[in-house]
Amino acid sequence: MRCIEPEPKTYVLQVVELLKQEADAIIKTANQLQPEGIERAVELLADCHGKVVLVGVGKSGIIAQKIAATLTSTGTSAVFLHPSDALHGDIGIVAGGDVAVILSNSGETDELVAMLPYLKCRQIPIIAIVGRLRSTLAYNADVSLNAAVDREACPFNLVPTSSTTVALAIGDALAIALMHVKGLTPEAFAFNHPAGRLGKRLTLRVRDLMHAGAHNPVVSPEAAWIEVLSAISEGGLGAVNVVDDLGCLVGIITDGDLRRLLQKVKHQELETLTAGTIATANPIAIAPDILAYHALELMENRPSQISILPVVEEQRCIGLIRVHDIVRSGI
Repeated sequence: MRCIEPEPKTYVLQVVELLKQEADAIIKTANQLQPEGIERAVELLADCHGKVVLVGVGKSGIIAQKIAATLTSTGTSAVFLHPSDALHGDIGIVAGGDVAVILSNSGETDELVAMLPYLKCRQIPIIAIVGRLRSTLAYNADVSLNAAVDREACPFNLVPTSSTTVALAIGDALAIALMHVKGLTPEAFAFNHPAGRLGKRLTLRVRDLMHAGAHNPVVSPEAAWIEVLSAISEGGLGAVNVVDDLGCLVGIITDGDLRRLLQKVKHQELETLTAGTIATANPIAIAPDILAYHALELMENRPSQISILPVVEEQRCIGLIRVHDIVRSGI
């Protein structure tokens, strides 16, 4: 008798449906937010001369921390303050000129409600991202943004899911709107993200990655081919710069250039070979303050790719940079 194996369970439809529920909740929020409330919230944040203090409890607190991180990374100083810690001394970080953004689904969380008078006495503007406009938090806020959802994505309507997604979306939207108001440039964004790929592309310069000083192999134009070979081997970079007595670049010799020449030159001509006759004269060079990413483009975006560039500053050859050095940096 042949046994029929049951089909494996699939959760794709369930997961997709839950994602759609959360997406629908965000769309509903976009339609229910009052324009004047959005305008006022962005104005308060843009006029903030101190820092933005994000406040929340539980899952809302985690969302508040993420919004604080997003604001900070996009040019607005922000910190997260847990209301319980605030009531035990940490409210001291709140100062004049700050703005508070408080997240709560119910608007009635005990620790948040207890904290409100102490923010009021410091004359701190309050922006509430709240699920109930008829709540203590909403009544005490300068601006209340409606983050109400019909139900959570949780089948029991208990686990914070759609509500926290909506709160996060509102926080992200405020942060990006504020970024536009402040005119944040990609360069300024990268300045706050030096370890990321974008940050490296917009901040790392040739000077930061080049081989310079004792690590910049050089020979004179009169150097014999065997000296060139030794300089390339000792330098370990696969090339050597040829410079004159003033340190100005005459040319460059790669190990490939030298190998190809030795394969075709006659034995009796070896004694006459010098760096000056071997070198590629007037090679493509780059300045040290050029972005390393632009150096990479210069080497790769051409019919015949090159893997190494002399670095020249004020007509003097000061180093070498390889495509390998740039790629290894993580750009």
